[in-house]
Amino acid sequence: MTDPEAGYINYFEILGVAEDAKPGEVRKEYRARMKRLVADIARLEITEERRSRFLLDMAKLNAAFYILWKPESREAYWGERQALIELEERWRSAVRDNASDTDSLRRDFDRRIRDFLAKYVEESMLEAGRDKDCVEFSHWDVAHERHAFRILRYYRQTLYQQILERLPFVDVTPPRIDWDERTKTVAAILNEGR
Repeated sequence: MTDPEAGYINYFEILGVAEDAKPGEVRKEYRARMKRLVADIARLEITEERRSRFLLDMAKLNAAFYILWKPESREAYWGERQALIELEERWRSAVRDNASDTDSLRRDFDRRIRDFLAKYVEESMLEAGRDKDCVEFSHWDVAHERHAFRILRYYRQTLYQQILERLPFVDVTPPRIDWDERTKTVAAILNEGR
């Protein structure tokens, strides 16, 4: 069974702090992790693949700090994430029970998951890169943002794909083909052209 939370970005895990971590703990862990990441970047030869990975790691750490450091943004993020996980489970239950609201749940879920990923992956990561505290510790600048655009869009799509792979879409029934009838139809079409 796949992880029912896979794809729903978890900034607590990314930063390595508990859900009840104080803002000071969030700041301390962010600084320590960012310092290690910047040190890793400085000692390695940068290839295109490494640059992409480092930019994504920096963007995730910046966003984790930016969202979790302020209690109101932390609560909004965590509440939206939990609501989506619950909505996915309601949709699964509706599919299992052949409920009449299955299609409306699917549409609502799809709209909300796209909004969630856009907000908490692309937008928050880019906003965090403009935050003065994040800029100070990560040395994020306009060049980073320009390169990160494509990487963040790809990352968002990867998370969306992880979620889609486990969702209860309707199975498509294979078509039933009457080969004798098809043969006669094709022969009739070919004979008309003569």
